[in-house]
Amino acid sequence: MLPTRKAQLVIFVTFIILGLVLTVYSPLHSTALAQQPTGSIPTVTGTPSGAIVGVFLDLLQINVYSGPSEFLYPAIGVLLAGQEIPAYGYSEDQSWIQIYYPGVLNSRAWVYAPYVKIVKAGPLPPLVAPSTPTPASTTIVDIDPTLVAAFSSPSIPTRLPTFTPPAPLVVVTFSENTEAVGRMPVGLLIFGFGFVGALGALISFLRGR
Repeated sequence: MLPTRKAQLVIFVTFIILGLVLTVYSPLHSTALAQQPTGSIPTVTGTPSGAIVGVFLDLLQINVYSGPSEFLYPAIGVLLAGQEIPAYGYSEDQSWIQIYYPGVLNSRAWVYAPYVKIVKAGPLPPLVAPSTPTPASTTIVDIDPTLVAAFSSPSIPTRLPTFTPPAPLVVVTFSENTEAVGRMPVGLLIFGFGFVGALGALISFLRGR
């Protein structure tokens, strides 16, 4: 037997109320109360204000020096391409800029001016260069000359060999021998023998006839 319309309405309302109760008391929608921090919040201090310089993007990195010279002062760090940092002022010849560089003495260092550009304009007064670092002293030790002579071998100068020029080169030439045998030319002697032989042969032929 099917329930009546009134019973259906009661069942529908019961399901609605049950759904609302489950929604309100569901653990997925329960709110958690987070513990609020107690005590004072530390204050973050900023970097020095004023002019700001930045490294050119076409430079991979540049060196940072303790003074306005790469020969008189040591390198103490680097700046990367595009890095921006506050500046204090120029050197006396305006070729170096003093910057804020934490981690070194007084948090100040120097960079070569053509390597950076002015990102934010500000006062850049001329500054006096710091004193150059004192070079390490070397101790001079006196050495006994007798001890030096005992361990040093004297060098004996050797005479260089003298240069002897070679004998002059003689070129052998052959001349035609025109000397006559027994004061008679060789050709005439041969011709004479030939003539006598021919004459003898002719006489023998005539006699044979």
